[in-house]
Amino acid sequence: MKPETLNFFDKVYEVARLIPYGKVTSYGAIARYLGAARSARMVGYAMNGSGGKDVPAHRVVNRKGLLTGKHHFDGTNLMQQLLESEGIEVVDNQIQNLESVYWDPNELK
Repeated sequence: MKPETLNFFDKVYEVARLIPYGKVTSYGAIARYLGAARSARMVGYAMNGSGGKDVPAHRVVNRKGLLTGKHHFDGTNLMQQLLESEGIEVVDNQIQNLESVYWDPNELK
């Protein structure tokens, strides 16, 4: 990987660490916060490689609240279990009442 890609991943991890307990955000929201609005997929790639980096990757979902990254977690339902342990309701791999648990990093600016 190019050094600038690794640097972007580190920035993604920094933002992900800001997500409050019991809240989620989207790949796109993180990308917009970093000034790379069209890079939601790259944020997803970063989350896929975040294992062992103390990053709450389970709190990053797609814009509709779907647990699209769940297959990157050990165990079949680990992502859902982690979210539910924080009080977030998940049904059929989708966060319920997304607007009530959604955190937008762009509101920090």
